[in-house]
Amino acid sequence: MTTNTQTVDTSELAKFEAMAAEWWDPMGKFRPLHLMNPVRLDYITRQIAAEYGRDLKSPNPFKGLRILDIGCGGGLLAEPMARLGATVVGADAAEGNLPVARLHAEKSGLEIDYRHTTAEALVASGEQFDSVLNMEVVEHVADPLAYLTACKDLLKPGGIMLCSTLNRNPKSFAMAIVGAEYVLKWLPKGTHDWRKFLTPDELTKLLEQAGLEPVDKKGMVFNPLSQQWSLSDRDLSVNYVTASIRPA
Repeated sequence: MTTNTQTVDTSELAKFEAMAAEWWDPMGKFRPLHLMNPVRLDYITRQIAAEYGRDLKSPNPFKGLRILDIGCGGGLLAEPMARLGATVVGADAAEGNLPVARLHAEKSGLEIDYRHTTAEALVASGEQFDSVLNMEVVEHVADPLAYLTACKDLLKPGGIMLCSTLNRNPKSFAMAIVGAEYVLKWLPKGTHDWRKFLTPDELTKLLEQAGLEPVDKKGMVFNPLSQQWSLSDRDLSVNYVTASIRPA
């Protein structure tokens, strides 16, 4: 990989490479993402379908769309996009994630172009996409504004980016750090750095500075009794997701 890696935080990459083999274990270290995946996919698919006038009930509704999953990990989002008919590129700066992603896609009969690369390198090579999935990544990079600007450059004019992260407040510290890493032990200690979390206002400002037009945001709320996630118009206190457009 020959890249400009200015936004890559090598200490963050090491955390995820150490867990790479467990990406597809729903009871393993990525259990929180497996639990969250249905609600993430609901938001992503509805936003992309609305932007491009696609009927999600039709066969291969995303056929003809080129989608980038940046920070793709083991492919938990890339694979559903491919099943919906999209041409999918999965990019990750943590090389150890990619053999797991490629093997699982092959076993699932899916063609996904997985690459060990960065957003900056993809920009430098002239790549552009109809949609960029930027989920649970921005809180792990060294320079959020530079990273989001690169993601904007990867969108075709009129393209849509979905970006999720964690809010920074006492509740998110209690739930995402103390609860998830120390009490429930869903994640290894040190997976997240609370200081790198972004409030919705901070993320909105960064998106605008990057040249994007934020058009929607929702909270993703976990119910510990049902062990299920749901979308919320009001509760963005811990996990939340945004949609932004690159102006035509």
